[in-house]
This record gives sequence, structure tokens and C-alpha cells, in this order.
Amino acid sequence: MARQEPTRQFNAPYDGSALIADPIHKYVSFTVPSSHADPHEQTEKDLIDSPWVQRLRHIYQLQSARWVYPSAEHTRFVHSIGTMHVAGRFARHLYPFLKKSTPEVPSANYVEEFLRVTALVHDIGHGPFCHFFDDNYLHALHASHEKLGQLIIRDHLGPIIRKIRRSPSGPFAKGEELHPDQIAHVILKEKGKDNSRLPRWLNMLQPVISGSYTADNLDYVLRDSYMCGVAVGPVDLTRLIHYTIVTEKGFTIHKTGLPALQMFLNTRMYLYSNVYFHRTTRAIDIHLRDIFGDTMKLLFPHDPRKKMDAYLTLTDSSLLETVRGWKTSRHSGERRLGEEWARILGRDVKWKMAYSTVLKEKGQERGMDFPSHSHFEKQIRKELPKHLQQVEFRVDMAPLDPRPDPKDQRGNPLYVYDPGTRTVSTEPLEEFLDLLPTRLIQFRIYSLDHRHDAVLSRAAGTVLNKTPSSIESHY
Repeated sequence: MARQEPTRQFNAPYDGSALIADPIHKYVSFTVPSSHADPHEQTEKDLIDSPWVQRLRHIYQLQSARWVYPSAEHTRFVHSIGTMHVAGRFARHLYPFLKKSTPEVPSANYVEEFLRVTALVHDIGHGPFCHFFDDNYLHALHASHEKLGQLIIRDHLGPIIRKIRRSPSGPFAKGEELHPDQIAHVILKEKGKDNSRLPRWLNMLQPVISGSYTADNLDYVLRDSYMCGVAVGPVDLTRLIHYTIVTEKGFTIHKTGLPALQMFLNTRMYLYSNVYFHRTTRAIDIHLRDIFGDTMKLLFPHDPRKKMDAYLTLTDSSLLETVRGWKTSRHSGERRLGEEWARILGRDVKWKMAYSTVLKEKGQERGMDFPSHSHFEKQIRKELPKHLQQVEFRVDMAPLDPRPDPKDQRGNPLYVYDPGTRTVSTEPLEEFLDLLPTRLIQFRIYSLDHRHDAVLSRAAGTVLNKTPSSIESHY
């Protein structure tokens, strides 16, 4: 009987990688432990399965807008997976340009993984109700979800991040290691901080995470519109990535890609106007603001930075389940708050929109301040008839920023490459976006019922006509 030759070992296809099915990107690849790898190696799977990333399954992507759009039940977790995928696409496309502009750049696989990991953890510090939590809780503590994210990345996810040695495209070059400090830096580039010691390639890639069009906002515009069932204009993700390059000046878009950028900005603005700042979403937020501070005093009276173990379990899920039980509490404060939460959870919308318009900056430098909502409330109250002076109403001002700032305050302007002149500058972008307003404010008045809508509308019109000529009102 002939002797059988031993089967030759070979690097099995797909060993060390897996797929996540996704409705937006179809499939997202990620790294998993390989059968022949170092047993101490950590992969994207370890990071995805870590308690801090899994926590994002319990934080809704769209805060109170999910009570307006019933199908918008997606979470920050799926958004973070999608952002990781888009960031990887940017990295693979940009690497040849980056290599020409910055000779000291690490290997292509390292850069890909650096951006993927940064994108995966970019929202890691969010609390319940996301940006609402920042505005109505963290800001009073001089904190933000980005600052908490930096802490989580450095102190809690750092041990995993440092042991990752490959991207889905392959292993890093010998001696390369991801640095949690650098990932934390890209998530929040702090003003006034000396960044001169950071590698130039890292600063040049910052706009992929926080810029005019990013892995983050490209994913959420596609994902949120799909999950809400909202018909929006096209977002040509492939074209935008294709026409993005890196030049010696920095992050640059080829002039041919500007129409795709304009399409994306218009779509994003539509989502802000009709989803994120929907009139009922904002009405729910006004109600939430009235009770959120007192709720947090009972539920989590801590600075999260000093109680990170407790913050790990503070999510939309834990908050909503806790307040749901307060309606029958023996504690009068909890019972009062529980009754208000019951209204919100039952979609009994307390505030009704009485008036709406859009305020637009006119002929001013970018970043000028509009008068505050409290200023407008006082002025509108003065215009009401005497017998309605005590009527209860609220002014809500939701800011829209429909175009990128060519002179980005973070020091990362978006440059444009003009193939005709072979020059790189911000001028074509300024000319191209000149038709879009610099800043808009969705200005609304809410009251407890619709009885005084006409009177409040007339008072608002009178006040807005008296505002400085630098602000236009569009009815």
C-alpha cells in the first residue's frame, strides 16, 4: 500500500477575519484571533466585545428622535461599527497620497488600523441621550463625551489597543504598536495643546474623524436616513472617498469631487432640519430639560470621571428602566419625576409648537452670536397683550451649520486641488459654497396648547423684525 503524503499546512483563507452583516455597508470585515497567531494577540473582536464598546448597544443613536421615527431604534454600537468600516476605506485610499506627502508615515496596515480603531471608539464616552447628556449634565462639570472617551481609551481600552498587531489587510511592520494617547488625541484635538511632538501624518488624517465630511458623519447620514425611513438626496460615499487626497498642505478634495460634497451637505442639512431638529423631537427635549437635572441628582450624583465603574452601567436602558418605576415610589421627589417621565415614555407631548421660522446670518463673520433664547423670550413677552403676559411659552433655537468652514478652527482646513492650475488652496471651496448660508437657527416657540398661537406668532414677528440687520428671518 502506497504511503500517504502528510497534508501540507497552508495559511487558511479567512483565518483571522470575520464579517458583520450591515444594512448600510452590506458587510463589515473585522479581525478575530487566528489559529496560528500569538495567543496573547488582541484583535478588533476583543475591542468590539469589551464592556465599554458593548455598552454602546444600550445607547440609542437618535436620543428623543426615535419617539418621532418609530423605526429609528438603532444604537451607537452599530454606528460605531459602520464608522470603523468607512474609516478603513479612507485609510486604504489615502495611504499612497500620505506616503508621498509625509515620508515618515508607518506601514499601510498600521495606518488603516489606527483609523479603524479610532473610528470604532470615537463615541465611547457618550452617556444616555448622547448630546443631550453633554448639554444638560456634562457641561456643568466642564466635561464632554469626548473627554470621557479619552479617559476610557487611555485607562480602560489601552491594554487591548496596545496588543493589536494587524488590520483586516494584514500585519503591521515589525515594531509598530498602536498608542492609545494618539487615538485619544484624534478624537478630541484640544485647543492650546502643544501637538508639535505628534507625527505629522496623524494630524493630516485628523479630518477623517473630525472634519467637514468624515467617517462619522458619512455613516450617520446614511444610517439615520435609512433607519428613519426618510427619503433624502443621494450620498455618494464612494465618489467622495475617491476624490479625497492628501497633499503637502493637508486633507484635500479634488475639485471634481465638490458636487458630491455639496450633495452630502444638502442631505445632512435636510436630516438636521427634519429629523434631529424635528419639531416634536425638540418639544420632547424641552420637557426633558425640565426634569433631567433633578433626575440625575437622584440617579447619578457623581462626576463620571471619578466613578467610571458606575458610568459603565449608566445607559439609556438603565436610566429608562429606573425612572419607569418612580411613578409608584414612596419618595415624593421620585414620584413627581416619575409622573413626568411617564408622560414622555407614553409620548404625551407636553409642548406644542406655536410658531416656527429660520434665522440666517447675513453679511457677518462666521461664528457671530445670535441673541440667546432667554433674550428672545423676554422680548416676545413684552409684545404680548397685558392679559397674556403670564402665558407659559418657551423659545427653542436649534443651530444648523450647513457648510464647512474653510478656515477650520481646529487648524485643519479643507483644501481643494484644482487640476487646471495644479494649485491647492481653500479659495475654490469658499467660492463653491458661497450660496450656502454660514449659519442657520431653527427658531421655534412652544406653548402648552394652541390657544395663543396667533398672538405668539405676531409677537415673535414683531421682535424678529427689530433684531439687527445681520440676521434675516425666513418665514
